[in-house]
Formats: sequence, C-alpha cells, structure tokens
Amino acid sequence: MRRLPVTAVSLYVLAAAITGFAQQPGAPAMPPDQLVRLTVANEVAAANHSEIKHLFRSRKKTSRGTQTHVYVETTSAMAGMLIAINDQPLNAEQQQAEANHLNWLINNPDQLRKKEAREKEDAERSLRIVKALPDAFRYEYAGTEPSAPGLGKEGTELVRLNFSPNPAYSPPTRVEQVLTGMDGYLLIDEASRRIALIHGMLFKDVTFGWGIIGHLDKGGHFVVQQADVGDGAWEITEMHLDIKGKILLIKPITMVQDEVFSDFQRVADTLTFAQGAELLKTESEKPLHNTEAAETSETKKLPQ
Repeated sequence: MRRLPVTAVSLYVLAAAITGFAQQPGAPAMPPDQLVRLTVANEVAAANHSEIKHLFRSRKKTSRGTQTHVYVETTSAMAGMLIAINDQPLNAEQQQAEANHLNWLINNPDQLRKKEAREKEDAERSLRIVKALPDAFRYEYAGTEPSAPGLGKEGTELVRLNFSPNPAYSPPTRVEQVLTGMDGYLLIDEASRRIALIHGMLFKDVTFGWGIIGHLDKGGHFVVQQADVGDGAWEITEMHLDIKGKILLIKPITMVQDEVFSDFQRVADTLTFAQGAELLKTESEKPLHNTEAAETSETKKLPQ
C-alpha cells in the first residue's frame, strides 16, 4: 500500500504565542500540533477507506542502476511487472518470466493471499509511524511553500511545519523508536488536510535493543512526497531514502534509493488480480515515455 495519511481547527493567536511567529496573511488558524493531529486523522481515514484504485508506473534508482515497473491496485494484492532495466525494455525471455510470475500467482491462491497479507503488514507499519506523528514531535510554523507537479494539490499553498522530538514521547514499539532521533519538516495542504511531504533526518544514532538488535546511523534521511493525482485521491509520487546502519552488531544495512511514481490512471474499483494482470500486460507494451521526467525529479536537490 502506498498511501500515507494526515489535518486542522483553533486560534491563531494561541499558535502565534506558542511558535513565536507574528501573524501573517493566510497563516493557519490553529496551533501547529492541532493541525498535525487533524491532518493525521484524515490521512488514517483515507488509508482505511481507499476504494479508488490506480494503474501507475514506478522508476527506482539505486547504486545498481534503474528499474521501471508498472503496477495496478486490485481488490486483493498489488499486481506488478518489471518493464525496463536501466531504461531499456526487457528482452522476450525476461518479459515471459514476468508474465509467468503473474500467472503463477493467479493459479496459486494461497501464495496470492500471502502476498496480500505481507502488503497489509507493511502498510500497517507505515500507518503506525503516521499515527505517531502528533505525539512524537513538537511543531512550529515555518511559512508556506507553493505546490508543484507531484507535490500537493495544484494551485494551493502548503503550510510548512518544522518538527523536533518531543522529549515526553515514549515509543510503544521498535517501529516508532526511530522517531526519537529524528527532526525535519512537513508540508501540509490545510484545505485538503493531507500531508504533501515529510522530510526526516536522523540527528543522532538510533539503537534498538540496547544496540544489540541494531542501529541506524546519524545523518540518514528520507523524503516521502504525495499529491492529488487528479481524481481527488492522493498517492505517493516520490520517495528518497538514504539510511545506513547495522543489524545484530555486524551485518551492515544500506537503503539508498530514489523512486518516482507517475502516469496514474484510475481503474475499476472492483478490479481483480487476474484482471489487473491483463491490464499490466497491455501497459507493458507501451513505450517508455516518462524516463526523462523521472531522471530530472530524482537528480534534483533534496529539500532542506
């Protein structure tokens, strides 16, 4: 699942007193923590009622090169096909292997159910991080920024909130523990009550299980960006990760990648996995036309 979740209501005079900012035209009319809490509630509601489904493309760049996939959301698991490596179409053998994998999932319901279960677990872990945002951090207003293609809703101003750890926050599990060593900022569409961007950076090493289970290194950062894709639904449009650390003291972990999602097309809300697989096969035959735009987006300077 790719959707994130987040919203707004109260007095700006109180917000100004808390944040130390003078009142400005168009400033949000509530304390920043209230805005975050309402936005998160709306994000969670959207994630739990995501009937709208899309067909879309993904281009992921890592140290080993690029991979382009086409995906479609279905009533069960996400269906996907690899369609290019380093911006070159797959050969006939590779194309057949992708089609065979989809057919294998269609003909093995138990495996398809396991795939769906894994995706739900991943989505639930992501949602737990989002749910923790109101309590894990302290927020202050830091002006506004305009929306852009793939960022927020076209033509709107996004509220910027800088955040730093809340010393009173106690993470309930290891999933939320990473937040205790992170600062950064959010961009929020106040009218839609959605998070357009979250940029987090580790300002210290974060350990798990007294360092025995593992740790994440200081300086790691991530950016997740989402937008209204044209039908009122918000989808993740970009992810940038640069996280390093170790597991069990000795095994290094490195997550460095840039991924851009594009070409969103709405599909039937009742689309089955088998129907989705057929759509993917048709889509995979189309030319690669988003390479230049994706490359431009990935190589741009990360937000500060």
